[in-house]
Amino acid sequence: MTPLELAEEIINGRRITRQDDLSFFLDCDLDELCEGADRIRKHFIGDKVDLCSIINGRSGKCPEDCKYCAQSAHNHTDCEVYDFLPEEDIVKACKLNESEGVDRFSIVTAGKALTGKEFEKAVHAYETMNKECDIELCASMGFLNAEQLHRLHEAGVTSYHHNIETSRRNFPNICTTHTYDMKIETLKLVKAEGMWACSGGIIGMGESWEDRLDMAISLAEVGVDSIPLNTLMPIKGTPLENERRLTELEILRTIAFFRYINPEADIRLGAGRALLTGDGIKAFQSGASATITGNMLTTVACATIRSDKNMLKEIGRETK
Repeated sequence: MTPLELAEEIINGRRITRQDDLSFFLDCDLDELCEGADRIRKHFIGDKVDLCSIINGRSGKCPEDCKYCAQSAHNHTDCEVYDFLPEEDIVKACKLNESEGVDRFSIVTAGKALTGKEFEKAVHAYETMNKECDIELCASMGFLNAEQLHRLHEAGVTSYHHNIETSRRNFPNICTTHTYDMKIETLKLVKAEGMWACSGGIIGMGESWEDRLDMAISLAEVGVDSIPLNTLMPIKGTPLENERRLTELEILRTIAFFRYINPEADIRLGAGRALLTGDGIKAFQSGASATITGNMLTTVACATIRSDKNMLKEIGRETK
């Protein structure tokens, strides 16, 4: 079977599972794999590209020991440290993104979970944005419980982001202060609340190709709606600072097979787009259907909103 033949089967209802020979995705022709992924994307998602932007609502001093992260207190970086931002700063950023035609806006906070007074501040900020802005609201605040997710939902949040980061096998190599099962359970709570589940991970952290395939399958099993794919940009002072950077061809193959395995989810480009030619033009022709945009992508600046929209227009894609 060729990648294009498999793409046609997926369009007609087939779904890839753990029982399939996943090595196919590693051995097949890359150009055909990407072309097939683009056909699947066009069938299920269409040409509209979903744009989201984030604001780092609380930064640094995170107690978790994620080896890739500049914000972990276990790592030795120059990460900026501050408590929850003033509401007016958050609302201002939301309105700016709305005016630029961004579809979604999210507050992202460092830490295992946002709790107490800072969580109450977040709820109030979302209530204000929900009243004053015409934009989808998302949140990324760690391991929230069902009650907290419900309160965010009532405040206007329609999507919750919580990355699984890598495969179940590889996860203990990346983080030891929480578990893979905790992440999966959080995503199940998000789904039970009726919110859009956004979850992906980071490639280039020393994982194998099989780990990437396993992550794609795990996300399909949960049934997530959006999959942010980040490529590690090694940060000095973290345990992964000397990791080899992935090649563009490795990144494209990964994006493509994530599309085959998750045909109806948004495949969202995140950190690491600087490693791709033309801010990821080929990635959008290899299965990607969404991107994080703007200048507030955690600790590494991403392409600007306007340049992203111009690039997407050049390849026949639509934005808001």
